[in-house]
Amino acid sequence: MHIPVMLDECLEGLITDPSGIYVDGTLGNGGHATEILKRLEAGGMLIGFDRDIDAIERVQEKLKSGAGKQVKLVHDNYANMAAQLDRLGIPKVNGLLLDLGVSSFQLDLAERGFSFQHDGPIDMRMDQTRGQTAAELVNTAGEQELADIIFRYGEERSSRRIARAIVEARAKVQIETTAQLAGIIERAKGGRRGKKTHPATKTFQALRMAVNEELASIEQVLEQMIDRVVEGGRIVILTFHSLEDRLVKRFFIRHVPREESLQQGGVRLHCEEPPVKWVWKKPVTASEKEQSENPRSRSAKLRAVELRG
Repeated sequence: MHIPVMLDECLEGLITDPSGIYVDGTLGNGGHATEILKRLEAGGMLIGFDRDIDAIERVQEKLKSGAGKQVKLVHDNYANMAAQLDRLGIPKVNGLLLDLGVSSFQLDLAERGFSFQHDGPIDMRMDQTRGQTAAELVNTAGEQELADIIFRYGEERSSRRIARAIVEARAKVQIETTAQLAGIIERAKGGRRGKKTHPATKTFQALRMAVNEELASIEQVLEQMIDRVVEGGRIVILTFHSLEDRLVKRFFIRHVPREESLQQGGVRLHCEEPPVKWVWKKPVTASEKEQSENPRSRSAKLRAVELRG
């Protein structure tokens, strides 16, 4: 079962005008979207995005009960959000929510290939209708490219050793299943050695992020949507590992006004346009109770900014 992380905190940070237009850029199982819709007044609008057509179809039924409120679901990468809003004739929105965690439904389906817990084809695409699969990447990329991907996106110190093992293994037989790949990585790292975390965890994360161009998509949606949120509206982002969180934090910091000393004396406020202010000075993390009930919330960080005039 997919449990939305920090649900109340996300909604508290997001909704400033119950009759406004809100975007959930990562529908998943519709947990956040359902609650957003409940809090909107008649005339309010919810726009939901997901790259996974299964998610769109799954959530469609859930969101039928929003009497007097408009719901529009879009099957697309949130990186293309601005173009899709143009298509819908929506110039500005009151808030944007992105939950960057991988859906439990995707992790639990063996045929999606996201997890080595369930043996299946190494797909890993959020949108199975387009793009290169992780299997294609694993079986065709050069050793150096694989090492770079595993190091950059997985922050895996054994990236070179793992890349070499993958290239050697595929020279004998094509790597086709998640169990096959996980076994190669585990052997390259010398086995589990009593560790709780599987040796393949970081590599699988890296391949998933590379196949779906996740960091580039986050950068793209932020650059687009910072100008599409009304004054007083908010951007709320829930991250689950350090690479995402660093990217989001640095982007927001560039738009938070800071004092700059002037040569002639005095100071002025300086930032990239448009200016924003922090909703919370520090990232919000899940309570101890939530972390014990939902272990995937332990690594989550919630950041939010409000657009200033």
